[in-house]
Amino acid sequence: MADSESRSGKRHCDGVGSIVANHYNSIEAKGLKERTKSRIFFMRNSNNWIKSYLINYCLEQIRDRQVDDYPISVLDLGCGKGGDLLKWQKGNIKHLICADIAETSMDQCQERHEINKRKGRGGLFSAEFIVADCTKRRIKPLFENPSKKVDLVSCQFAFHYCFESLDQAETMLCNVSENLKKGGYFVATIPNANEIMSRLKATTGNSFGNEVYRIEFPEDRPKKSSLFGDRYNFFLEGVVDCPEFLVHPPTLENYLHIGKSNMLPLCTTTLVSISQMLLLGQSKSKTHRNKYKQNPSNYPTDEQSTETDGEYSHAQEHLASKEGVSRIRTLSKSEWEALCLYRACVFKKIT
Repeated sequence: MADSESRSGKRHCDGVGSIVANHYNSIEAKGLKERTKSRIFFMRNSNNWIKSYLINYCLEQIRDRQVDDYPISVLDLGCGKGGDLLKWQKGNIKHLICADIAETSMDQCQERHEINKRKGRGGLFSAEFIVADCTKRRIKPLFENPSKKVDLVSCQFAFHYCFESLDQAETMLCNVSENLKKGGYFVATIPNANEIMSRLKATTGNSFGNEVYRIEFPEDRPKKSSLFGDRYNFFLEGVVDCPEFLVHPPTLENYLHIGKSNMLPLCTTTLVSISQMLLLGQSKSKTHRNKYKQNPSNYPTDEQSTETDGEYSHAQEHLASKEGVSRIRTLSKSEWEALCLYRACVFKKIT
């Protein structure tokens, strides 16, 4: 592994960037046993299966247009500690470029990749690791091969940080478009701005939430929101506690489609909609047919622990109305409400 300076070049981690980097650097990596104790364990499982569906959908589209054994390459922006490494292994890609602002997270991501290789899990793809704030600098010069372009760019639960300013959004979108081949795909999960604003308008204060998440806007937030820099603090149990920014889908689509990127929006939908589609077995993905089995949890066969009464009343009512049905696959109300806070976007580069 190259040292930090050669991996990242000049280091710029100021403002919100430094807060975000410090937050994710401070989160301790936990094993499966510890993660199962999390209040949002099943929600995180659901998020992982939804991400897996989105990733594999794009990989299948790429392979359908190529010859057998086509070597797919991927750029993972905001890869964190490498939570998607096994998804890339299962997707049988050939090369992965990881980029993240948090140096400790990147070290853990690389270590995780090396462990997977030794176990025989990660040997199918090579990988390189870049520490950089992708909202503030072009990362192409940091590639092992700066002329390389990838088939898929993925940015999961991290793209919203670039909407701190117009300049940062343009830099991040440059990192997406200039590294993506013609016909390649960009997939991202972002905050659901419409849902967040709807909940804010429904409250009398500047914050809202439940037992697993909380969103708080500044008291001096302008009544007319800005397209960039619309900041709020987001807390999600055991995962996130730092500033984020609203991403307005029409603005994102305009910059990617009408701007220099020339990328066609294929779909934008909520994670809840994708989850319901998978639960009903309506996925068109060959990889995901009949495989959405463990997420969400099976109620009431799993032990459920919540601080709020009525968290599973929707499941109880459903079971009571369905003769011969003894259990239902679902999340608690608080987890469903948190899941509604996100949406997924898929774009295809057409030139």
